[in-house]
Amino acid sequence: MKKIIVAAAALIKDHKIFIAQRPAHKKPPLVWEFPGGKKEEGETLQQALRRELQEELQIDTSIGEFICQVTHQYDFGEVEVNLYKASMTNPDAKIIDIEHSATAWISPQDFDKYQFAAADIELLDEIRKLPI
Repeated sequence: MKKIIVAAAALIKDHKIFIAQRPAHKKPPLVWEFPGGKKEEGETLQQALRRELQEELQIDTSIGEFICQVTHQYDFGEVEVNLYKASMTNPDAKIIDIEHSATAWISPQDFDKYQFAAADIELLDEIRKLPI
């Protein structure tokens, strides 16, 4: 079965964290996730994350410390998610989302109000430990 290596961001601003809802045509559909994407050949995880955030959200970011890694088995393959702290290089920049169904800035205490992708659920406890 295929293994997909993903870099994801705990994008933090004003004591909130950014989440995005996957579009209906992507697997798994309409669940919430931390933004990021697949690592391409020859990229580091940090380079992949910076590229994905630029492509999908039209923002420039500074990728910070590695938080954790989780691996989850979906019906379409194994997904390894590598989570990093990240911040926008221009905090006043407008996020222009071109990939997701919806986006939100939320407090970690509101995580339970959203249905997260299975792999991202495993990240929630680690994110709750961050000084946000």
